[in-house]
Amino acid sequence: MMAVGYCLGPAMTNHLYYGDNLSVLRDSIAEESVDLIYLDPPFNSNASYNVLFKGPAGNESAAQIEAFDDTWSWGEEAEAAFGEVLTSGNSDAAEMLRAMRAFLGENDMMAYLTMMAVRLIELHRVLKPTGSLYLHCDPTASHYLKILLDAVFGASWYRTEIIWKRTNARGTPKNWPHLHDVIFHYSAESTRHQIPKIKADKAKMPHTLITGADGLKYQTYELTGAGITQDGESGKPWRGFDVSSLGRHWGNSHTQLDEWANAGLIHFPANGGFPRRRDEFPFNPDDRMVVVGDIWTDIDRLNQTAKERLGYPTQKPVALLERIIAASSNEGDVVLDPFFGTGTTGAVAKRLGRDWIGCERERVYRNAALARID
Repeated sequence: MMAVGYCLGPAMTNHLYYGDNLSVLRDSIAEESVDLIYLDPPFNSNASYNVLFKGPAGNESAAQIEAFDDTWSWGEEAEAAFGEVLTSGNSDAAEMLRAMRAFLGENDMMAYLTMMAVRLIELHRVLKPTGSLYLHCDPTASHYLKILLDAVFGASWYRTEIIWKRTNARGTPKNWPHLHDVIFHYSAESTRHQIPKIKADKAKMPHTLITGADGLKYQTYELTGAGITQDGESGKPWRGFDVSSLGRHWGNSHTQLDEWANAGLIHFPANGGFPRRRDEFPFNPDDRMVVVGDIWTDIDRLNQTAKERLGYPTQKPVALLERIIAASSNEGDVVLDPFFGTGTTGAVAKRLGRDWIGCERERVYRNAALARID
């Protein structure tokens, strides 16, 4: 089994390390030194990727290069990594990986999960207690990776499973078309994020708006939440409305409800139904902004004609990394991408005023990334 050493000093920022990210993490990146980690590892899709690169000027390379096989198999390297997880000191990860091996056996999927587990343990070590991790994967192994993430980071760190609709392709499949990727977000419960707003899809707005006594048009939304509670005022009637009869509770204090009602911001239906919050007015559908949820349909994949496309088959769009980095880091923070590829993470981090660290073992991707960021 290989010897494991750990870096004691801070890593070089705005720097791309060349080599296996496991060695880089252990030898070059100190404990609790990174604010945000985004990783887009190979998906265990059993695909060989032939890559035709374009340079920053749009010129294509003269030769096609097979950069890597996204294929994993059980062997000495996987066995060694499995042993390292068992002796890592993370008992939850060790027990979970041992259970997975008993269930899956020594096959390609188990090799993939083992190689990911040993790296997730190192990523947990270098992430600050206030930091965030986003793991991008597809449904091939996402269910297993979620279990590993819970074991390594703790289930309390799980924040959400983001669904990114990356394609509209339908074709003529034998099964349900695969249209999305999965992005798991982990952070401490106390970590704050700047969740963005985007323009609402007008096609999904109600066709009929309510016209108030003041002549302004508006929409309404719920003032209550699911479930009955006895906590404070949330379960008690307000102005004669007992929402517990609906199996719900007030989402705001009675004082807040009174303030909104007195300001004309609550809609009381003429048919005697329960009150609802009046949307901000005057209402203009073109200005309607909504908070981004956990299903992202507004960021398109990189199609064949996209200007930022470099030919990397799993290259992710700039807009996707902009959303993640802006939401979960601040200017001056350190952003780490251990599967750097063509450097989208580094390019976006630099533009947003963050420091970045990348790891990449394939020379052709490293050269493309450096040319893109410089």
